[in-house]
Amino acid sequence: MASPPYEHVLREAEALARGDQLLLVERLVARLRASEVSTKPRPRWEDLAGSAPYPLCGEDAQKWVSRTRQESDERRSVP
Repeated sequence: MASPPYEHVLREAEALARGDQLLLVERLVARLRASEVSTKPRPRWEDLAGSAPYPLCGEDAQKWVSRTRQESDERRSVP
């Protein structure tokens, strides 16, 4: 259910000319985007470093690389 101030603003906006309505929308969107950026910064990948337990899947990273390379080589050598 819309609040009374919202209904009032909506009625006022409907009375505006089309160009003024578009300008109003542009300014509202700009305000929302600006407030979104300032209140919630985007996460950085660097912040996630070290957050997973080692080893992640129960396998050492170097062993995983060696195993997957060997499996890939085996698949390529099969005629």
